[in-house]
Amino acid sequence: MTTAHAKRVYRADHVGSLLRSEKIKEARRLHESGELPADSLRQVEDEEIARIVQKQKDIGLEAVTDGEFRRAWWHFDFLESLIGVEGYWAGGGIQFKEQRTKSRAIRVTGKLDFGNHPFLEDFKYLKEEAGDHTAKFTIPSPSMLHFRGEIDRHVYPEENDFFRDLAAAYKKAIRAFYDAGCRYLQLDDTAWAYLCSDEQKEQLREKGRDPDYLVRKYLETINEAVSDRPDDLRITMHICRGNFRSTWISSGGYEPVAAEIFSRLNIDGFFLEYDTERAGGFEPLRHVDRDDLTIILGLVTSKHGELENKEEVKKRIDEAAGYVPLDQLALSPQCGFASTEEGNLLTEEEQWEKLGHVVKIAEEVWS
Repeated sequence: MTTAHAKRVYRADHVGSLLRSEKIKEARRLHESGELPADSLRQVEDEEIARIVQKQKDIGLEAVTDGEFRRAWWHFDFLESLIGVEGYWAGGGIQFKEQRTKSRAIRVTGKLDFGNHPFLEDFKYLKEEAGDHTAKFTIPSPSMLHFRGEIDRHVYPEENDFFRDLAAAYKKAIRAFYDAGCRYLQLDDTAWAYLCSDEQKEQLREKGRDPDYLVRKYLETINEAVSDRPDDLRITMHICRGNFRSTWISSGGYEPVAAEIFSRLNIDGFFLEYDTERAGGFEPLRHVDRDDLTIILGLVTSKHGELENKEEVKKRIDEAAGYVPLDQLALSPQCGFASTEEGNLLTEEEQWEKLGHVVKIAEEVWS
């Protein structure tokens, strides 16, 4: 691995998803009802993505995303387009606190592979619009296919074979995005947050899943997936506790997995949620024993529009710097603003104010 000094660190960053505009929502409704053809929907998406990319530039963000405007979900859209995976409508959605998602689910029905994935064209458009800025692209972590997917045991009677093919498919995906011009890729992952939660770990055990086994297999699989990435490709991970219409799923500090992920997961940075007490304190950061790892502190919430006190955010950055050098820290919202197309309960104007707030605080801290 190269050192962090060979890769650009973005002191003001964001997780990626943005509130879908009314134009996007209306175009999707018309497309689903058969009133708007696919090419017309894509034209609307192109125009709205160009608008929000420019807005990110105007605010002062150096790495810009497409807001995940072409997706309904942060994970399923990508996973469904892997070879060997299909999406379907299940009996019930994912349960959040006081909210439940639509009943989308995924299953593995054939041998896994990465082929002519539609997200490659999505990235190329983002890169074109990004211009001199960095085009940051987000995809679900490999572990999410195992964590959320139903695996046909006739296809994969041996689970080790599933993980081997999963890592190989992601390795091909990473190379394909790199060849398309991607130099900043983010893996989004909720599994690690579940593995920090006593409540969620107990639920996993009730389903016959061993949390310690999952830690080992997910670590091995992700490391294999990124093992031969080019030196100038920055790969980060967002560890999410759930984000659906401003609600959440899991609680618990990072201590149960901190030693494994901070020392042994071979990526360049972690987006960590630190906007509420549910995330615990900064003490687990003492396990950061690499000088090539950036910790992006999610101290600004994306779940409501009220702006955090600037001095309080700076104070918490100082607290984190007691465990990790300030030069290895950065700032972002704790999560995306719309992990699903429904979006969180704040306005687009409040969203931009939040992102601008992050930029201003970062400029004052790291100037």
